[in-house]
Amino acid sequence: MADVQDSLFSDLPELPRPTEKAVDAPAPSPKKSRGATVKPVTPDAALLALAAELPSPLRLGTSSWSYPGWAGLVWDGDYAESVLSKSGLSALAQHPLLRTVSLDRNFYRALTASQYARYAAMVPDDFRFVVKAPSLVTDATVRDESGRGTQANPVFLSHEIALQEFVQPALDGLGHRIGALVFQLSPIPAHLLADQPMLIARIGAMLAAMPDLKPTAPDAVLAVEVRDPQLLCPAFADMLRSVGATFCMGLHAKMPPIEDQLPMLRALWPGPLVCRWNLHRRHGRFGYEDAEKLYGPFDKVLDPDPETRAALARVIAGTTGAGQNAFVTVSNNAEGCAPLTIASLAQDIVDRMSR
Repeated sequence: MADVQDSLFSDLPELPRPTEKAVDAPAPSPKKSRGATVKPVTPDAALLALAAELPSPLRLGTSSWSYPGWAGLVWDGDYAESVLSKSGLSALAQHPLLRTVSLDRNFYRALTASQYARYAAMVPDDFRFVVKAPSLVTDATVRDESGRGTQANPVFLSHEIALQEFVQPALDGLGHRIGALVFQLSPIPAHLLADQPMLIARIGAMLAAMPDLKPTAPDAVLAVEVRDPQLLCPAFADMLRSVGATFCMGLHAKMPPIEDQLPMLRALWPGPLVCRWNLHRRHGRFGYEDAEKLYGPFDKVLDPDPETRAALARVIAGTTGAGQNAFVTVSNNAEGCAPLTIASLAQDIVDRMSR
């Protein structure tokens, strides 16, 4: 096991930066469609062959799915965003590379068990969900509609709310299709970060109060994603290990690159990989809106990031090669088009495994 760990988490080699942006092969021309039933695009032989070479413990997926720009990549034609939001999941789950999805909407408003059950009924038996906890329990600040903080959140890190509004409904509705339940902590106010031992203890107390997921969902794991690099420390890793949770590697401009997050994975090894590639680093700490404007309609890669893809492929190959599960989701804001990023990442993983 030590040899695997050393191989997986040793220093990553520097990779050359491209001098020109990559040009993606054009997607097939989508058919026009106005129906309420979303049909998947027919995958070509090369895509099917690529999917067959990926390790079985790996589940790649997107962050949400209601994007009309994926016509010809995921959908067989043009569909309205409202139609995709309601009915697109079943088509997405038939894509050969997409075996998970991140339910990001739960961050904004907690889903009910019946809503989870509806999603579960739309996907194959071996599909797994990555679910973000509601901000009600993961944001220390109550915010108005513009996102501006108005007051301290009295139920921040409440184990009662976490169980009632998140973990139990997910268990009841998704059942064995849970992959990772992710507590993505919003940036922590300075006065709470100043007492790091107390903050870590509070996070640990919340996680320790959650029920064992394994009897219902054998692949499931609780994970914590942070937006404050100060929490990438041995005490945080020790706490996660003590409560049977793991670290969610967040690839985001507010966090260090992969290389600087690997010590957390090393400290928790052996264990599953949970990773959410959220935002290209060029956009800075508060760049979501800029990325949305630049990348829409999310039908092509506009900012290829081969360094991040290569580093992530190495971690995935090492993790799954040791028999551990990997749940990796990608946002459109990573490079411009999540399905195309995932296809490139899949090829990088296969290339890495063949060395």
